[in-house]
Amino acid sequence: MNNPALRTGLLIAAAAVAIGLYASAFTVGQMQQALVLQLGRVRDVLNPTGQNKPGLYFKVPFVDSVVLFDKRVLDLDLPVQTLLTADRQNLEVDAFARYRIVDPLKFYQSVGTIALANQRLASFTNSALRNVLARSSRDAIVRTDRADLMNQIQEDVNRQAKGLGVEIVDLRMTRVDLPAKNSQAVYDRMTSERKKEATDIRANGDQAATLIRAKADRDVTVILAEANQKAEEMRGQGDADRNRILAEAFGADAGFFAFYRSMQAYEQALKGQDTRLVVSPNSDFFRYFGDPQGRKPDSARSGSPEPAAAGPGATTGAVR
Repeated sequence: MNNPALRTGLLIAAAAVAIGLYASAFTVGQMQQALVLQLGRVRDVLNPTGQNKPGLYFKVPFVDSVVLFDKRVLDLDLPVQTLLTADRQNLEVDAFARYRIVDPLKFYQSVGTIALANQRLASFTNSALRNVLARSSRDAIVRTDRADLMNQIQEDVNRQAKGLGVEIVDLRMTRVDLPAKNSQAVYDRMTSERKKEATDIRANGDQAATLIRAKADRDVTVILAEANQKAEEMRGQGDADRNRILAEAFGADAGFFAFYRSMQAYEQALKGQDTRLVVSPNSDFFRYFGDPQGRKPDSARSGSPEPAAAGPGATTGAVR
């Protein structure tokens, strides 16, 4: 009887000891930090980044409680908000923050939970965004001073987050854009500016083309005038040379010159199929027809009368 009772008592004692050991032991991981609370009062802070090391720890069972916090970098995504810049431009800003808990005791005393900490940090970040961006122009926010502005916002949020036991590791604006209606207005203004610029370019091109055409027309007129002048000079020089040669030929042989001129006159006067001349065969015009030397017939030298005219079909003194 005593032996079974003893065994039962030992088993109960062993179970109680096991339950007590299980209730008193806890572990703190490499990525964790912990607060040991004794009836709600902070008894110990276990932060592996300081003197404490991760591993197994003990507490008073059923008296002490342990609150674990993440030691890693935590995310805070902010909703898109519309801000007014210094040049009275509305901007839609989308931002995020990365933070870590550096003082678990202060964090527990100020906020207690990650959800509440996210709400407080979101409020700090939105306030800092509005204060800093309200003093800057749109171009500075979008292009020139964006990195400096984000550093200013991060420093401002960090000053407020120290009271929460939190450190802001990084803060960025992922998107900065105009509202939809403003974007359309900007697009329309840019379109009109591009159209105006295109119209100016076309007008300048038309003006340049007109000047080029006018210069080309002037050059053509000058070239043609100079060419005509040179042609007239050459033509006059040719006529002068021809007259000089003819005059020299006439002076060398007057008879040949008279014969040549008469042949030219015959060629010009007897052109065409219906040419008619009403003239006496004994006239001076036909003197080379009867005599190659151009001497007049005896009747013409004796003064015999010549017929005055011959009509169509006349056989005497008519040439067709």
